Amino acid sequence: MVTALATPLPDELAAPLADNLGRGALAILAYATLGVLLLIIGFYVIDLAIPGNLRDLIKTDRNPNATLLASSGLASIGLIVAASIFSSSGELHEGLLTTLAFGVAGIAVQTVAMLLFDHIIGISVRDLVRETRPQPGARLLAVIHLLLGLITAVAVL
Repeated sequence: MVTALATPLPDELAAPLADNLGRGALAILAYATLGVLLLIIGFYVIDLAIPGNLRDLIKTDRNPNATLLASSGLASIGLIVAASIFSSSGELHEGLLTTLAFGVAGIAVQTVAMLLFDHIIGISVRDLVRETRPQPGARLLAVIHLLLGLITAVAVL
């Protein structure tokens, strides 16, 4: 029985296996690259929506509210991108285009929703990121971000 495991694959099985593994690795690399690019774009869009330099607010000022809002926004984008990848079918280029379109739509939804909640609920993102201590409003907006990401992700499916 042990010798059967050591037997090399016949050529007619080895070639399709290598081809499938190569295409699978290419797809993983392509989707991962697109996902990272969408997260980077998402970070900069969130930066535009949050007053001040988001990187400085997080890295230098160590602002917990800005960090929570950015993290929840990026987690939401990640959910949307993952759902887009999961729902894509067909050729790789079609799946990548679908993922790109839904990812950009998700970023837009997140940004608009954050600005709407700022005005409708009256929780000012500007005021939240000025605070140096964690604020309940930042927690609420973070949960809203995640829920909007989940809703959008399920809509993609």
